[in-house]
Amino acid sequence: MHFGRVIGTVVCTVRVPSWKGHRTLLVQPTDSQGADSGRPLVAIDLTSAAPGQWVFYVRSREAAAALPDPDNPADAAIVGIVDSAREWPWDEAARAGPP
Repeated sequence: MHFGRVIGTVVCTVRVPSWKGHRTLLVQPTDSQGADSGRPLVAIDLTSAAPGQWVFYVRSREAAAALPDPDNPADAAIVGIVDSAREWPWDEAARAGPP
């Protein structure tokens, strides 16, 4: 899964039948702190996300599998809205726990 921020909507006059009823949104990929990372992408919205919201999305086959009809051409799908995120260091000391 990847973090991103919704930065706009994408309007399609024609779309594949398996996307019927789902919006397409423009997402700016971000890191776990919310800083931009990479180029914007278009994702199918499965969560009713709004512009400005921090979301997480899946790519590739996981995106297609997130829709009811898994035989669709989706390359990215928004699967959650992020309320907050914490990051802990991952090293030997962290795995060992308190002394």
